[in-house]
Amino acid sequence: MSAFWDWALAAYRAPAVSEACLDLQDGAGQNVPLLLWAAWTAETGRTLDEDTIEAACDAARAWEGVAVLPLRNVRRTLKKPIPDIGDAGREALREQVKAVELAAERFLMADLEALIDAPGGPARPAIDALVAVARVWSRVVPRPALTVLAERLPA
Repeated sequence: MSAFWDWALAAYRAPAVSEACLDLQDGAGQNVPLLLWAAWTAETGRTLDEDTIEAACDAARAWEGVAVLPLRNVRRTLKKPIPDIGDAGREALREQVKAVELAAERFLMADLEALIDAPGGPARPAIDALVAVARVWSRVVPRPALTVLAERLPA
């Protein structure tokens, strides 16, 4: 396991964090592993500069476009019954696709962790890192939803 992966699992399981993440993903087009990485860097005293944020967004866009989004679309398609496809087989395949989607996100997260140096200072507010990353990720920064996520992340 990696430090970021372990932190992200614990953070995502905290009360209402998964809902805040999915709201940012589905409602604002944000990338959840990228946002969690931003929050992790702030909490662990790592400093994000423009080049690192840009490299992180590039990695997230690549993984999202090639693997994560196509897998997510297949998984979501398989969620509902499909005519002429048995439920048992459909559900079993959906679980396998879900596992591969999670693996793709984990590979992305390993790439993100590799971009940043060791902790270098005290923890900082997560909202600052979240906004900085979201600003590079998309033209619209969903500040209210990012604030909700920052408030729900465990300290």
